[in-house]
Amino acid sequence: MKQRSVRSFAAALSAMAVIVSAAACTTKAPTGTDGRSPEDAKIAFLMPDIASTRYELYDAPLFRAKVKDLCGGCEVLYQNAGGDAAKQQQQADSALAQGADVIVIDPVDSAAAASTVRTAQGRGVPVIAYDRPIPAVKADYYVSFDNEKIGSMIGASLVEHLKATSAEGGLLQVNGSPTDAAAGLIKKGVHSAVDSSGFDLLAEYDTPAWEPGKAQSWVSGQIAKFPGRIAGVVAANDGTGGGSIAAFKAAGAAVPPVTGNDAELAAAQRIIQGDQYNTISKPITTVAEAAATAAFAFARGEKPRGDTKLFGTPSELFTPTVVTKENIAEVLVGDGKPLKTAEVCTTTYAAACAGIGLT
Repeated sequence: MKQRSVRSFAAALSAMAVIVSAAACTTKAPTGTDGRSPEDAKIAFLMPDIASTRYELYDAPLFRAKVKDLCGGCEVLYQNAGGDAAKQQQQADSALAQGADVIVIDPVDSAAAASTVRTAQGRGVPVIAYDRPIPAVKADYYVSFDNEKIGSMIGASLVEHLKATSAEGGLLQVNGSPTDAAAGLIKKGVHSAVDSSGFDLLAEYDTPAWEPGKAQSWVSGQIAKFPGRIAGVVAANDGTGGGSIAAFKAAGAAVPPVTGNDAELAAAQRIIQGDQYNTISKPITTVAEAAATAAFAFARGEKPRGDTKLFGTPSELFTPTVVTKENIAEVLVGDGKPLKTAEVCTTTYAAACAGIGLT
């Protein structure tokens, strides 16, 4: 009996050692999907298209820089879908196959991106919706500027200008992509500003994939349909705004005030030249760095709360600034601003820049 007791006691000690050892391993276990520590996390950054120049020039480099600053050993898996929702789904699947610990996605198609969220979350990988929301399912986090407010701001700015200049006629509304939920929010915001403005809405158009050429083609048709009756154009971004302006120039018609959004370099030049009335300054550094910070938090096993909710998703929404010729030097162009004077005020625009004090 005594010998059995000793053996039983030894076995119990051995079992306890195994449990303690397993618990210790669990405590120290890295959080990466393939055993990596958070400091070696893989973060997928999936952008939607190249129709807007911002993703390649600003979003991706700024996101990478912030991730590197937070986590020197982390790897950013960057892909651009080129406006193809199916391709973006493949890129997301590839990122998961490569062991992505977090996915940050700006969806080509907000509805189609729901399957990406489900697949990733099913594998325990959190998803951050970037710039464009995913209404059909709850992503783990959403980072953007307030898109509905953007729409109301550009619309109200244009209406105020038209009233101040005693403009006559109606408006064209050039919306963004019908598959982009952010475009839907901008559209809603625009309507809140223009529907009760006293200016008739002559026509509106949802621009497939935000393509400037398609916006230009549609506006060309409206110029022929409403000759001399278009007082202004509310365009949802700088690409569609640029396409709208090109349509008036191609028709040999005077260019009315045209809105924009994104504060692209070409838009800044058009504003300084007098071809575009406004744009929206939403420093991409703000959203890119916020998304990178949230992504690294998720990689560490934390859950950012956000400051509000949109479509049931914890969200971080920033307030943008309307930019016109009157405040472009103060807000957008110059030392310490998003755009440098030298890159905006090229030879073509030098005289116009000098006229507003940009030298």
